[in-house]
Amino acid sequence: MRITAKVDYAVRAMVALTARGAEAPITAESIASDQEIPGAFLIKILADLRTARLITSHRGALGGHQLARSPAEISIADVIRAVEGPLADVHGTPPEDLSYQGAASALREVWLATRVALREVLEETTIDDVARGELPAHVTAALSRPGADRRR
Repeated sequence: MRITAKVDYAVRAMVALTARGAEAPITAESIASDQEIPGAFLIKILADLRTARLITSHRGALGGHQLARSPAEISIADVIRAVEGPLADVHGTPPEDLSYQGAASALREVWLATRVALREVLEETTIDDVARGELPAHVTAALSRPGADRRR
């Protein structure tokens, strides 16, 4: 899976909003500065997050952005879907709608299993988990597998 800059920035922005708390809105400029995210790119990402109803925004001198609900209710998968779309599709087609012929006939099941594996990590890890630095046990267990920290 390729994690795009857009996804990385969106998750970091959501974690920054979580870390700052819910007391007052946070400006895009503050998030961009804190997380070293290009401002113009962040504005577009925040618009996607607002459209997905993950954040709200307020105008004016005391304006900015806030989470729309508890960070414990917002998964990493929710953020990815808001800015990039489905977690796993093949050329824009859901894996369950694919069929292959001949020697590649089992490939559909590989793509379905890949989606399941992504969901097990991304749907079960919340923005709050990341902000607190307390990841789910199955995520930390996966990190202990041989080669987890090496690119292949």
